[in-house]
Amino acid sequence: MSCPRIEVDLSKIRRNTQTIVGRLGPRGIGVTGVTKAVCGQPAIAQAMLDGGAVALADARINNVQRLRQAGITSPVTLIRTPMLSQADEVVQLCEASYNTEIAVIAALASAAIRKDVVHGIILMGEMGDGREGISPENVAEVAQEVMTMQGVALKGIGANFACLSGIAPTASQMASLCHLANEVEGVCGPLLKTVSGGNSANLPWALGERTTGRINDLRLGEAILLGVDPISGDQIGGMHTDAFTLCAEVIETGAKPAPFPIAMIDPALARLRIAPSSGMSTRIILAIGHQDTDISGLSLPVGSTLIGATSDHLVIGVNRCTLKTGSELRFQMNYKALMHAMAAPDIDVKLLYDLPAKQPRQIQGKSEHLMLV
Repeated sequence: MSCPRIEVDLSKIRRNTQTIVGRLGPRGIGVTGVTKAVCGQPAIAQAMLDGGAVALADARINNVQRLRQAGITSPVTLIRTPMLSQADEVVQLCEASYNTEIAVIAALASAAIRKDVVHGIILMGEMGDGREGISPENVAEVAQEVMTMQGVALKGIGANFACLSGIAPTASQMASLCHLANEVEGVCGPLLKTVSGGNSANLPWALGERTTGRINDLRLGEAILLGVDPISGDQIGGMHTDAFTLCAEVIETGAKPAPFPIAMIDPALARLRIAPSSGMSTRIILAIGHQDTDISGLSLPVGSTLIGATSDHLVIGVNRCTLKTGSELRFQMNYKALMHAMAAPDIDVKLLYDLPAKQPRQIQGKSEHLMLV
């Protein structure tokens, strides 16, 4: 098989989706599968849908186009504020989009009228993350303005948490989002179909003991794909963390004196480097580098140590090595490394178990709450 490559176990993505859907459903929350980290890979999107996701979402219109060209017909929402230059493509390919700017919404309305469709608008409120969003005191006013436009329909409101700030939402913030939904409906009428409470970082809140209020949707990517809590990086109980494996080929091995005289410019890589203090160590060079993925986001095989990386080479050290030139090493990736690797033009994607699940996986025991392990 070609290298480098990412092996994708679609059955584990289906089961991860089934697990989360099964736990959120009783609390009145549906799952929107987010495909941006996998560049809108259609088979991965279909695995999410087979696992029970009610819809898909992506941040880039090119990814949505890839989904449509592959025959995906489920609702797709654009979760990054649309670019004015792509208004026509957005209304053609997406049922709805998240918005913060009236000028953009007006452009979407005009494009929708030209194409004789109605495009759904979800207003994104700024609830403390510090990235995109309308100030909460202005959301109802913007909603009223959307109600006057032809070609678009106010579908709901949403918010982001832990994207820019890296801080998980509090119960108070989620209650404020629910209150905002009530306020918008009080002004515009009982018409909000979607109250989207955020992303994978919201799972501990969504499956906690408190009521979830008006929240009826979560946009989940990392939790489904990698089975981890984005804030802590810990495995979510009952979830697979190895649906994606990065395979790289060894292009050189050999003994080198240690310590290696390599200066680490990147502080993140410097922290990961643990060079032996004496003796000899086998150095392994792999045909993969910064141009392919986020090296600091790779989980190295047991017994190996990161020495360094360049644009096209990854150098690791081991005390004992049975690998030869042409052998392969396998790595697990965090979310950032996965995003980079899936977008790298020189990394092939091999899909495994590309068949629909015969039946939903049964959740064993008490599973009302997600547990981090």
